[in-house]
Amino acid sequence: MSVVWVESQTVFLVASAVMFTVGGVVKGTLGVGLPLVVVPLLCLILPTSQAMGLLVMPVLLSNALQAFAGGRVGYTLHRFAPLILAQLMATLFANHWSAQLSAKAMNAVMAATVIGAVVMMILQPKGELSPRQQRWAGPLVGAIAGAVGGASSLTGPILITYLMSLRLPRDEFVGSISIIYLLGSIPMYAAMLAWGRFGWDAVAWSCLAIAPMYLGLRLGAMLRSRLDEQGFRNALFAFLTLLAILLVFK
Repeated sequence: MSVVWVESQTVFLVASAVMFTVGGVVKGTLGVGLPLVVVPLLCLILPTSQAMGLLVMPVLLSNALQAFAGGRVGYTLHRFAPLILAQLMATLFANHWSAQLSAKAMNAVMAATVIGAVVMMILQPKGELSPRQQRWAGPLVGAIAGAVGGASSLTGPILITYLMSLRLPRDEFVGSISIIYLLGSIPMYAAMLAWGRFGWDAVAWSCLAIAPMYLGLRLGAMLRSRLDEQGFRNALFAFLTLLAILLVFK
């Protein structure tokens, strides 16, 4: 085993740990954003499919912690059942389709998804959906989120925009979106494994990412009440835009 190989592996592990910590800080501060930050970052140094695989355990664990901490599982399942079911079906279809894409095409899909996320989060919904509108908007949003998530693993942007349009209180928003993420992530990652987009080795390595992710979550929770949230969001948008540009030219 050469010194150069050991040094390169050490640099990779340290860089990955920093990426997961940064993603954890964003999620701990805003309640969302772990995959949206970490997957594009990892795509700069890894194939896209492998980058997705390294998020399996951190995403499932972080969403489970936030989902069950809020105590709103039954409420969320009742209110958002049509959205969750539509998301499940679209996720499976998009996973099968995107498994055939080349590495270059996957980078383009990832870059487009990140840019779309930035645009949606900047514009933000201005009105509030009525209960009647929610009956058709929920399944539509679920289908779009599932399609995007099945291709890129980034289900968040459209779901965030939709839940923001419902004007939920902050704690209810974080609890609901975490439950929806969790129930969307389980079949999404299972399908990716089934279609060979990444293997169990990536899942095993993802267990090591839990520690830096959890550190970031704790830091983000501490910073939540001290930071100017809008300023933090603007910095995040600029950072994600830069990432998307780098992915296009990778």
